Amino acid sequence: MMRVFLSITLLVSILVTAAQAQTSSKRRLTDRDDLYGWEAVGRLDIGEQGFCTGTLIAKDIVLTAAHCAVSKATGKPYAPGELTFRAGLSDGQALADREVIQIATHPDFVANAPVSASRVRIDVALMRLEEPIPYSIADPFALHSGRVSDSEISVASYGRGRAEAITRQRSCRILQRGQGLISFDCDITFGSSGSAILAKKGPRWQILSVVSAGASDGQRKIGYGMELSGIVSELKAILRRDAPRPTATIRRLQPGSAKSSSGAKFLSAGGS
Repeated sequence: MMRVFLSITLLVSILVTAAQAQTSSKRRLTDRDDLYGWEAVGRLDIGEQGFCTGTLIAKDIVLTAAHCAVSKATGKPYAPGELTFRAGLSDGQALADREVIQIATHPDFVANAPVSASRVRIDVALMRLEEPIPYSIADPFALHSGRVSDSEISVASYGRGRAEAITRQRSCRILQRGQGLISFDCDITFGSSGSAILAKKGPRWQILSVVSAGASDGQRKIGYGMELSGIVSELKAILRRDAPRPTATIRRLQPGSAKSSSGAKFLSAGGS
């Protein structure tokens, strides 16, 4: 897998322009019925610079690519408020908009490093949202565990020419898998970076990988992602370690009041 990966000419780190192949298997999700089950996929707006795709894996945690989370200008993760996750965005209306307040990436990820097998393996980021998105609005996806029963996978993403609604490709295929890398033939383009590669397990799709980079072998487009189980566990630990501390507030009681504004009752000396 390593030799195959390195022998293919990598074109860009954000992904190659989409070809017209496999259009029959793609569907644009625009109304509420279409979005059912895919509400956890959202467009990740990077200020005025562009966008990627992200996917909820918890009510307040988004999974995406690290190169969508780290500024090339500074080499550091974007500051709180610079990124906005727009769950289920469709033609200008999102089911929920949330600012990103915390980002975790692998300590060895370098924003301006050339695309390589080692970089793809750690091109993963977790983002904490300012406020959870209720399950009633979007049901997060689980990470895939165990073996994939066949090579069929799916991807739901935003991208150039399809930036205003999720486009779901119902069926594409794993080409190769090994040494922490996964290659696939899904129709990805600029903006698809960070989108989840999904494999079916029982009745639900689960996240197998994240779109990191694209290439061409002269006949077809090839996308690349990584194995997730180890690095996601590491990034969750970083999020917990560096989680923003809650801000304490002090409420003033009015003289003679037996209650705080929160409704808590206080006991006076000698009994209630």
